[in-house]
Amino acid sequence: MELKTLTKLYRVSHGSEKARIAWKLIKEAAKHSNHEPYWDFLKEAFGVKMEEVKDALRFLEEMRELQVKRSVDGKRLYVSTLKDIRENPVRLDRWLSISRKPQER
Repeated sequence: MELKTLTKLYRVSHGSEKARIAWKLIKEAAKHSNHEPYWDFLKEAFGVKMEEVKDALRFLEEMRELQVKRSVDGKRLYVSTLKDIRENPVRLDRWLSISRKPQER
């Protein structure tokens, strides 16, 4: 699915559907993470704003499905996180399944 379409679907979705679409959006955005400057490339090629992708990353981080990398001074490293998802998708999925807390019953 096209990146711009995914951003529109993400904005209007709710609940578990929003998380599913956010993952699709992030994985699609990660495919292009090797282009520099990244945010300018997304805007020119797909018409997707930086905040749309960052919002999906923050949403998944709040849901504890993803951890955005941080610099030494605590700033979020969004592009580095996307590059890691692109380069190591299996390792990241394994890490997420290990790091998730067991659900309370």
